[in-house]
Amino acid sequence: MKNKYRILKIAVTVIILGLLLSFSLKRFSGQKITDNKISVKMNEKTPVYFIDEKDIREIVKKENPSGKVGDLNIPVLEKKINSLPAVDSANVYLNLNGKLYLDIRQRVPVFRLNKDGKDFYVDEKGTEFPISKTYSHPCMLVTGDVKPDEYEKLAELVEKIDKDDFSKKFFIGISKSRGDYNLLTSDGNYKVEIGDLDNIEFKVKGLKTFVEKYLVFQDPQKYSLVSVKYQNQIVTTLNPYFKENDSILKAGNLELAKTPLLAAAKKPEAMPKIAETKKTKAPSVKPKEKIKPKTTVKPKETKKTVKKPVATKAKTKVKIE
Repeated sequence: MKNKYRILKIAVTVIILGLLLSFSLKRFSGQKITDNKISVKMNEKTPVYFIDEKDIREIVKKENPSGKVGDLNIPVLEKKINSLPAVDSANVYLNLNGKLYLDIRQRVPVFRLNKDGKDFYVDEKGTEFPISKTYSHPCMLVTGDVKPDEYEKLAELVEKIDKDDFSKKFFIGISKSRGDYNLLTSDGNYKVEIGDLDNIEFKVKGLKTFVEKYLVFQDPQKYSLVSVKYQNQIVTTLNPYFKENDSILKAGNLELAKTPLLAAAKKPEAMPKIAETKKTKAPSVKPKEKIKPKTTVKPKETKKTVKKPVATKAKTKVKIE
């Protein structure tokens, strides 16, 4: 009897709990999600405004037109928000009071890339996402044919520049030309050639030291290119349109002009050989021309000398008789 009484008691308790649970679920699912019960949080460290609370609330209303808790499909809503290009991650959940929480993290652009006539942003993970018509995020501008597998290394370079106060003020852009990366500067019209994206930290440190200890004291128009692409050395190219560089460039041209003189000095060694070949050919022609006039002139002279004495002898003989 005692066992039957316990089983009956447990069964009644389960039935009552089930009725209460079903009643509470119906009541819970019948609740409406008002604007006051929607909490949207943006969790990114750097504030960006590609999407705002208004956009998220509109998505919630489209996914749940009735506004009831029971009609809301949380996995579908979460997937919808994650599909937005500017969203990095989204977490959607409800509490027991029927309040809807949406924790959203937006993508933060590291640089803006202009490639093949199109502009788009790239975040720290190397993910592309389109620019917004209503919001423009201040970041480094990169131009050129940058490959997707270079996005992460390029993002590291931009982050290192942004963290350093001097570099952040000094460099205003990055361009890629013929496979080499160049840093565009705010001071002067010269570029800083860094080559590939390997050993970026070493190259930036070397360039910073060169700028702080030497380049700052020079006229910003003096150079057209500063290259740190080569290992353990910095190569500078003078600006040909800067007047103060004229004397330096002239001296360089004079040194370059010496190289043709050395080449010209070697040429006379070959010239005599050519002259000798001409001289050997010339004597063979000149004797032939000289022999012909001698043969034609001498016979005429002999004929004249022979005729004259004959004529004189004949005349003398007649006079004697």
